[in-house]
Amino acid sequence: MPFEDELGTALHRAADTFEPADRPALVDGGLRIGRRRAVRRRAAAVTGSVLALALVGSAGAYAAGLFGGAGGGGRASVAVPPVETAKPGHGGAISGARMVSTLKGLLPAGEFSRTEGRGTSDGLGPLAYGVFDDGKGKSAISLSVGRVAAPGAATADNEQVTCPDKALARFDACHAERLADGSRLMILQGYEYPDGRADTKDWTATLRTPDGLLVQVSEWNAAQEKDAPVSRPEPPLSPARLKALVTADAWRAVGKAVPVPKPEKAPPVRRSPGASGKDIGAALRSLLPHGVKVTGSGGQQEEYAYVTVDDGKGGTFVQINVQPNMADVADELVANGQHVETLDDGTKVITSKEPGEKGGAGVVQWTADTLRPDGFRVVVMEMNTATLQGPATRKAPALTMEQLRSIAVSDAWLKLRGA
Repeated sequence: MPFEDELGTALHRAADTFEPADRPALVDGGLRIGRRRAVRRRAAAVTGSVLALALVGSAGAYAAGLFGGAGGGGRASVAVPPVETAKPGHGGAISGARMVSTLKGLLPAGEFSRTEGRGTSDGLGPLAYGVFDDGKGKSAISLSVGRVAAPGAATADNEQVTCPDKALARFDACHAERLADGSRLMILQGYEYPDGRADTKDWTATLRTPDGLLVQVSEWNAAQEKDAPVSRPEPPLSPARLKALVTADAWRAVGKAVPVPKPEKAPPVRRSPGASGKDIGAALRSLLPHGVKVTGSGGQQEEYAYVTVDDGKGGTFVQINVQPNMADVADELVANGQHVETLDDGTKVITSKEPGEKGGAGVVQWTADTLRPDGFRVVVMEMNTATLQGPATRKAPALTMEQLRSIAVSDAWLKLRGA
């Protein structure tokens, strides 16, 4: 099933205000975007922080949370609802030029060029972007300011400021902490490209305050975030400088002028809640064939789990979604499947072998997807890599397609159908 490499940017931009469209696939690290609701997980994490909807293609995007792409290579601010759905900010309007000058004033000595800015009256939210050069190589730097609905929940829902799972995102280091004022801070030293096709580093600091302010700064060791050669070994700002920049008082003033989104509507209650990731993981491990050793495992709060297995010939990443009420995707699954069969009880089994869309050269992904007549769906995918975004560790995954299919059709999942 397809993994959407650039899904995060579009989804995160609308995360706080829109219910996403249905997708039949596992989504980077198992966050399926449901027709009925956005699954919120503690992703370790993305995107990290996950962000409100799905783990995305790179640790940088993962950290980006509600921040999307901006013109000219910069990143957009936290998604801001249309004016008619947001309460006006309490501070005076701040221009895009002031955003740029404020960012420039907080940077160390060097040249800041090719700047772009958006103010607090812009529907996309305030942004400052430019190319910084301290004499050791150019670096794109982008800073966004926004707010979340229901500020009181800001300390309870900390996905955006929680470090990602190493098995699900490519990064070198991550640090998360609670500040003295109750704010949560995460600094993620990741990469722009999850498949490692370039060594572009993306270091991101994300601050979330108790009153709902979101500030994020990202920097790259290249003159733009994508499609530019690496210009220096690492981005110019150290983690300590990133912390100082993202926590600067100047952004609090900007935040006061940003419209406050109305609280999100509660997601509709499903007829059957999803099984816990813990239970799914335990069931998955019990169904693994003899001769493979589990070397890693994890998941999310519900509907998803993963294991890394090794049969002595290299690691294999195996992930699974267990989802009730999925009958509405039957036609799409059948249309997209390479091999489709219908069992005596009406269960549809769809299997496929495809090139991997994550990781490096030679990565393949094998999928066994089952949908029972009542809409209960179990989809298992494996890749010939030890992590979701890692390089190929072997020519083919450790489990045969028949073994993968056997896991997916097992009656062991039925006890989780109404979990």
